[in-house]
Amino acid sequence: MGKTERRGYSPAWRRFAIVVLRPLLFTLLKRDWRGRGNVPREGGLIIAANHISEADPLALAHFVYESGRFPVYLAKSTLFEVPLLRQVLRGTGQIPVYRDRADAALALRDAEAALRRGECLMFYPEGSCTRDPDLWPMTGQTGVARMALKTGAKVVPVASWGAHELLPYKKGEATGLRGTLKKGFHPFPRKTMRVVAGPPVDLSRYEGQPLTKATLRAATDDIMRAIADLVGELRGEAPPAELYDHHKVLAERRRAQGLADQGGIGRDGAGEGGAGEGAEGGVPGGTVESDTREGA
Repeated sequence: MGKTERRGYSPAWRRFAIVVLRPLLFTLLKRDWRGRGNVPREGGLIIAANHISEADPLALAHFVYESGRFPVYLAKSTLFEVPLLRQVLRGTGQIPVYRDRADAALALRDAEAALRRGECLMFYPEGSCTRDPDLWPMTGQTGVARMALKTGAKVVPVASWGAHELLPYKKGEATGLRGTLKKGFHPFPRKTMRVVAGPPVDLSRYEGQPLTKATLRAATDDIMRAIADLVGELRGEAPPAELYDHHKVLAERRRAQGLADQGGIGRDGAGEGGAGEGAEGGVPGGTVESDTREGA
């Protein structure tokens, strides 16, 4: 077994990524960074962040690197089959996620191993960019809590704000703040990426408990509340008392559609075929180049 396999990454590839991306990000984006001292410099670590744009992974990675850690994202396993990209991803230690596996523990076996090696893993607990019309965090998926409680890794909540002005997320209803954003990539004038890291989330009351659905949900809610509070700090606003639940919204739409179809059958003898947006299946947490939701 070579050094890269034992270590999980190649120092040369990581240096290459730093040399290429760091100057680009300094040039492209302005920064308002806070709380870097809350990011531990060593040991297995989970960064749990809100997700408002497909552009925020690089901005968040820059913040984490300048805080003393090399960021490791989860990426679809199919990306590791692409020539050249495969070398970059594996060389820098990014984690393949096997999305065709139903068992979340198996899907994230490499992530768990990386945490035990002392890596810094980047998670989007929401599982996708937020669908909240005002871009507040949604309810989270339980993968982050599961990984933290299994490995003992600290969870540092991080909030970012500003990437939505650079590259608004293309999905979601055009209402609220989202409805005011212009589609497309807008690098000029230079956008300010505001990022803040809070102290590790206190999950001590869940330690030693069986990883039941109730335990994982409660721990996840604690993590998401910490993230939402940090987003509120960046925005200078109070976050919603109840976070947007995308699964609940989809279920209500399907229920309403079903009632409408039944009404059509009663009136006309035939209902219109209609299906609401399905719940997004996937693995715990968001992955790079993905838009997935875990069924908690």
